[in-house]
Amino acid sequence: MKTIKGIGLGLGIFIFIGMVMKTAGTVRQDQPDARHVDLKMNKAQILERFISIDNVCAWPNLTTLPDGTRIATIFNHPSHARMEGEVACYASTDDGKFWELKGKPTPNDPQTNRMNVAAGATSNGDMLVVASGWSLKPGSGQTDLMDLVAVLRPWVSISKDGGKSWDINKSGFPEAQPGMTEFIPFGDVLPAADGSLRVLAYAQSLDKEVNKVSMFKSEDDGKSWQWLSFISDAEGPSEFTGGHNETAFYHNGNGHWVAAARRWRAGQAMDLFESEDDGKSWTMTGNLTDDSQHPGHITSLEDGRLLLTYGNRKVGQRGVAVRASLDKGKTWGEELIIIDDLDFGQDCGYPTSVQLDNGNIMTLYYSRGIPTHQRYHMGTVIWKLPLSQVR
Repeated sequence: MKTIKGIGLGLGIFIFIGMVMKTAGTVRQDQPDARHVDLKMNKAQILERFISIDNVCAWPNLTTLPDGTRIATIFNHPSHARMEGEVACYASTDDGKFWELKGKPTPNDPQTNRMNVAAGATSNGDMLVVASGWSLKPGSGQTDLMDLVAVLRPWVSISKDGGKSWDINKSGFPEAQPGMTEFIPFGDVLPAADGSLRVLAYAQSLDKEVNKVSMFKSEDDGKSWQWLSFISDAEGPSEFTGGHNETAFYHNGNGHWVAAARRWRAGQAMDLFESEDDGKSWTMTGNLTDDSQHPGHITSLEDGRLLLTYGNRKVGQRGVAVRASLDKGKTWGEELIIIDDLDFGQDCGYPTSVQLDNGNIMTLYYSRGIPTHQRYHMGTVIWKLPLSQVR
């Protein structure tokens, strides 16, 4: 988790195994894993890889605008939250080879940062960013790093010119619920079956015991938002995890949503949630990843499969991995390793993926450094599925 944190690469076989995950019911702490158990490490075929934006902690979010421009929305300073900084949008028109700064959706106030984001496009193709962050104070240590004070209420920013200029609504997102921090947005902004926009955000109890993930709804194309439902509230099936926080979601259509949620406790694996009523209610249906594999991003491929991309923080394998689903997220295939050389900096992951027009897949991620580049950066990797899996 991005600091609520303190308040808290190679050719292989891409195999999808059949029904390997429970599709209904509750998930208990003693229940067998619902995901497939890997028998070997499969690796992706890497085509290109870049240090795309240097000296930033990033935590990239990826949006494709109607004209095909890719927008990476990132935190623009080289610190895990303990610096003043702001959200910045970088654009690529060549499928990730080069990135150009377009604008800054949320300039930060003094002694604050804006760094936790959800982003996407509105129904008319405008760029939309929801961003919170932290208030800060001078650090108590021997470095220039600052100390975290409190989570800031999210601001809503909309750009009609591809991310160059922004209209900011500082009161467009709900305030904190009783006993909880302000909401922390994460992931994509997506359209729902009823025509509204949806976004997810989580919050932590002020005693740091539980995390809760909520879905929010906008009926005015992202200008303002209302709370809709809890995905995980640290009660019932999610009680043993202490709830969940950073959650990726995807709308399969007709009101069927799937979500991959990071546990607050219990190993910080990811669990699967589903909604059949356009996000009004949610069911926890299975475990998706091993411990220390988080957070995720879900997108669809041209053949109809869903692709779950996630950070892998297992020692000796730190990097990015994926799984895919043939049945709209009910079951998931074997793990495929995209990159596994991020152990140097340890702080890494937060990937997001999109399939390019040529069928290759572009994944963005962040890293504190690799042996040959020992600075925070946003990385881009272009990879492909083996021919046996392209259909």
